[in-house]
Amino acid sequence: MLGRDGWAGLVCLAGSLGLLALTRGLPQPALVPIGPGFYPRLVLGSTALLSALLVLADLLARRRAGRPRRGEAPGPAPRPLIPPGWPLVLTTFGLFAAYVLLLPGLGYRLGTFLFVGALEAALEPRGGRRWLLIVVVAAATALVTHMVFETYLSVLLPRGRWTAF
Repeated sequence: MLGRDGWAGLVCLAGSLGLLALTRGLPQPALVPIGPGFYPRLVLGSTALLSALLVLADLLARRRAGRPRRGEAPGPAPRPLIPPGWPLVLTTFGLFAAYVLLLPGLGYRLGTFLFVGALEAALEPRGGRRWLLIVVVAAATALVTHMVFETYLSVLLPRGRWTAF
């Protein structure tokens, strides 16, 4: 029987393999060696491999936990299906949904800066001087990803309708 990690691994494995199969239909340009399917295949292949390893690790852990040694008590009780940190998960999904909805209006740089800052503040609440670190990390993330995508990969990122930035 699989645990929560095993089921999560199976869902991710199925999703990544399904999406990986869909990348076969992407066209391969004749003049460029790396086509539009290269990076998705790289990410989805890595995700599939890590998901399979997660399922395997869960199966091995459950197998070891099911056989106590002589004189030992059985392993710990299984974890609950719903983790105690579910409000943080909902907060993360809410912030991501707001990021996706506000991205066309704010633009990539400002939207990413606000998203990363809000997400970092929500995941690890800090007080006092730590806000400076949140601002620096959010600004660096927005700047570096913008430079990589716009300059190196020549991908046009959205400009904000409200900010033109």
